[in-house]
Amino acid sequence: MTEIILPNDTNTLGNLLGGRLMHFIDLTGAMAAYRHSRTHVVTAAMDHIDFVRPVHLGDLVTLRSSVNRAFSTSMEVGVKAWAENTRTGERVHVASAYLVFVAIDSEGNRQRVPEVRPETADEIRRFEGALRRRQNREAEAAQRKQAKIESRAQHQP
Repeated sequence: MTEIILPNDTNTLGNLLGGRLMHFIDLTGAMAAYRHSRTHVVTAAMDHIDFVRPVHLGDLVTLRSSVNRAFSTSMEVGVKAWAENTRTGERVHVASAYLVFVAIDSEGNRQRVPEVRPETADEIRRFEGALRRRQNREAEAAQRKQAKIESRAQHQP
């Protein structure tokens, strides 16, 4: 996906708004998830995002996404973004993110998704990394749940 950065996409310094870039990342990730699952998908999490450098008014932003791994009904998608200066042609990496999408039918019921079969060394690296990130997400969710339980217990008479 490629977008040109216009004035209403920028802040007062003429740089792309972070939220706007997150929107582009979400759309690009959803496209990869749709293509893989061939059904509706919803964003379940934006696991990690790095804003590496600013994107300027007039730049072209190109985003690429890939499904790193599919679990039973969810998929981790990696997205990378590059900015291209339209006057010089210089192209730089500006952001990377991991998102989780869940496949659903038209009534909102979860749908199974096809497996990802990594072939290249890069695909295998991303496939293995997706499992580690999932395990980290699950551990963090368990910690948040435990902290919430403990907080409630402290506030009860």
